[in-house]
Amino acid sequence: MIKIWGRQSSSNVQAVLWCLSELKLPFERIDAGYIYGVVDTEAYRAMNPNCTIPTLIDGDGPPLWESAAIMRYLANRYGADPFWPSDPIDRAHVDKWAEWSKLNIAVKFTAPIFWGLVRTAPSKRNYDAIEKSIGVLENNLDIAERQLDRGPYLAGDAFTLADILFGHCLYRYFDLEMMRPERENLTSYYARLRERPAFKDHVMVSYEELRITE
Repeated sequence: MIKIWGRQSSSNVQAVLWCLSELKLPFERIDAGYIYGVVDTEAYRAMNPNCTIPTLIDGDGPPLWESAAIMRYLANRYGADPFWPSDPIDRAHVDKWAEWSKLNIAVKFTAPIFWGLVRTAPSKRNYDAIEKSIGVLENNLDIAERQLDRGPYLAGDAFTLADILFGHCLYRYFDLEMMRPERENLTSYYARLRERPAFKDHVMVSYEELRITE
């Protein structure tokens, strides 16, 4: 049995849960992090010295942390074409978009924008910094928009690991009260993701417990 530690409202945990479900892998999830604690215990620190979420253990294997590394492990062990191609060139094509998504979408959306607008009290928000971060994100989403003109999914014709690394941020991006340029390809892509049961179950979940209003 696969065990994963992390709260449902964590976007990194959501991405791993989405991956597990797409691969049809049974798992047990243990609440951890933020209001759920656990991560500050000695037992958890022994698994993950960073005291972050998620942490995953697959059977008798060692604890794994860092969400992208966890998903690559799951894809390598349990995935198959086209989700995680066996051909090295095809796999590298998927992986480059997965890594691009982590560095240019997830990192540049979650902390500077989502945290700025949701996890920071209005009186303490740095709106100038948030606006600048939105501009950086939108430039990267323009790259995704052009790429999605080549196929229905980020790496081409098929749903792959790259779509999880990219798509797990889109529910919050489209849900937040903020100005968004019209992007036909991205909007259609998001609609396709919303049709996936695993996306509905693990990504389209409330983040109200994270909201700070004063």
